[in-house]
Amino acid sequence: VARLEAALERELPGAAGQAHMAPVPRREWPKGFNIARVRHAAGLLLVFPGAETTDSAATGEKTESLRSSRSLRFIAPAHIVLTVRGETPRHPGQVSLPGGVVEPGETFEQAAMREAHEEVALERDNVRVLGALTPLDIPVSGFRLYPIVAAIDSRPRLRPADGEVAHILEIAVDELLDPRALRRIERERDGIVLSVPGFHVAQHEIWGATAMVLAEFLTLLGWSGPVSR
Repeated sequence: VARLEAALERELPGAAGQAHMAPVPRREWPKGFNIARVRHAAGLLLVFPGAETTDSAATGEKTESLRSSRSLRFIAPAHIVLTVRGETPRHPGQVSLPGGVVEPGETFEQAAMREAHEEVALERDNVRVLGALTPLDIPVSGFRLYPIVAAIDSRPRLRPADGEVAHILEIAVDELLDPRALRRIERERDGIVLSVPGFHVAQHEIWGATAMVLAEFLTLLGWSGPVSR
């Protein structure tokens, strides 16, 4: 956790890290859009410890990729929390960080923690905020997302909010780093079928803004992105 916190205090990968999982072409704000009208949202990227990796030869290529940097050696045993959205009006069935709209008077950190409590029953006790990743504009929904990174020293007890969250995913970071998790995912936009980059883990597809946030997080830890796009 100390290394992750230190990495967050340095210059972030920013758009270059996010771009590893960005759709091409990526939608931009409409011409003449007043940026002051952007709505703010906050998401919580919660890191917690998982099983230790081993030096067994059976781990093969995955182990080699995980051990390619000091940061990755530290973070590989860790897990993160994601949600599968329920049948809600906004993004039903999609995988995302726990999070939502920033209410008046709230900081981004406060909003991320409140939303995580509402969506997955995360208790604030023992959760330590480590820093923030680069804000990400999401023109398709009119939001700017502020990802907050936090850690807890044991597996949290979580419960999905009825109706809002269908499932809670606990994803090992090494699953995201496994080259076999990288996929091209077909999605329709404005009547056109696009092939977008994403992750396929735990029988779920992660793409769009969530994949871009995770890409910056992994880049911060030493990931160099997909071998090819």
